[in-house]
Amino acid sequence: MQALPTYDDVVAAAGRIEGHAHRTPVLTSATLDAQLGAKVFFKAENFQRMGAFKFRGAFNALSRFSPEQKKAGVLTFSSGNHAQAIALSAKLLGIAATIIMPQDAPAAKLAATKGYGGKVVLYDRYSEGRDDIGSRLQRETGATLIPPFDHPDIIAGQGTAAKELFEEAGELDALFVCLGGGGLLAGSALAAKALSPRCEVYGVEPEAGDDGRQSFAKGSIVTIATPRTIADGAQTPALGELTFGIIKRDVRDILAVSDTELVKAMRFYAERMKIVVEPTGCLSIAGARQIAGDLAGKRVGVIISGGNVDLARFAELVSEGG
Repeated sequence: MQALPTYDDVVAAAGRIEGHAHRTPVLTSATLDAQLGAKVFFKAENFQRMGAFKFRGAFNALSRFSPEQKKAGVLTFSSGNHAQAIALSAKLLGIAATIIMPQDAPAAKLAATKGYGGKVVLYDRYSEGRDDIGSRLQRETGATLIPPFDHPDIIAGQGTAAKELFEEAGELDALFVCLGGGGLLAGSALAAKALSPRCEVYGVEPEAGDDGRQSFAKGSIVTIATPRTIADGAQTPALGELTFGIIKRDVRDILAVSDTELVKAMRFYAERMKIVVEPTGCLSIAGARQIAGDLAGKRVGVIISGGNVDLARFAELVSEGG
């Protein structure tokens, strides 16, 4: 396995994305503070370019391409947010992008990826392997494959979100991070260890896809069937070698929450904070609520990973949660 990225890589990534990625706002909620008996700081990556934290890692990775790599193009696979991030970053840097996306990816994410100029190749995530498709296309085109999470430049770029949160909010006692493949969690853990060493970092994933929790308990990567959950950004069957290496070393625990809790969180964000957050982006707050008893009197960070959700689907879910 290649060497794990470090906080120095996060700092370098911050320099590369400056002026390209948004420095997203840090929000607070008196309502949630009262509910938890804590002071909570939300890093609102739903306001990031293309609507999610994924732009950070994608732009960092593509900005490091050689002239030869830029000419051959970039290839990736994603359920949506990484797809959009690669497509937009490639457009900004003048690189051709091919993105392998599941047929059931949210329509808004498919449309946005195409709108940014990405060439989309569809597959059935329940019967086909995206890695096999990616390997074939890579052989055919010579493009550089940038995976959604298990890549040092992706991890370092995602860590810049937590870096900015600590710089603005100061040291924290606990940090809750949405968990799919682990890029955001691993990068956040690197930032936390450097900027707030006593901060306990928690990854939060959907109950239907608790491969991270199983892996954390076992001490080695556990692979599951593609989970069925409304958190489409966390429908990953396994963590990556690099992401798990950091998570195993630097994370306090992995929590799992139900889709019902995610819907409740979507309603909270919409009603109390007036923001649209996609189901995957609600994992972190749902995790904080799950262990609320441990957070009284503490300073807590919550990373909202993104806000890309079809409005019709958003309305359907929020009304169900009523």
